[in-house]
Formats: sequence, C-alpha cells, structure tokens
Amino acid sequence: MTTSLEQALNTVSQLPPEQQAMLVEIIQNRLIESRRKEIAEDAKESIATFQQGKLRPQSAETVISQLQKALDENPMRSRKL
Repeated sequence: MTTSLEQALNTVSQLPPEQQAMLVEIIQNRLIESRRKEIAEDAKESIATFQQGKLRPQSAETVISQLQKALDENPMRSRKL
C-alpha cells in the first residue's frame, strides 16, 4: 500500500459508518462512469477505424467465435468482462 492510500484509509476509518458507506457508493459510481467513458472511447475509435476502411464487416457468428477463442486462450481476460 502506498503512503497516500494508507492515509486515505486512515481518514475514511475516522468517518461514521454511514459516511463510509456513502463514500463506497460514490467511488463505485465513479469507477462505473470511468469504465463507461473508456468503453465509449473504444467504440468511437473502432467506428472511426471501420469508417476508414481498416476493418471489414463480419458476421455475428464469426465475431462470437473469435471472442470465445480469445477468452479460452486467456481466461484471465474473461474476468474483466
């Protein structure tokens, strides 16, 4: 743990339980929003790449098959999905 993380945990532990719960909810919501923004940026980049002709259309079956193969080859990645 870094010093700043330890300081944050010490500060949080001094809050009443209700405020600690609120803080957990706020942090979870911020993480969710951050992930949504990351996904949106990835989607924009993918669309731009497709529109530039750098990707070719594929059937849903092909994409799902490739995704399943990638997940089978690297099971740790499937935990993030």
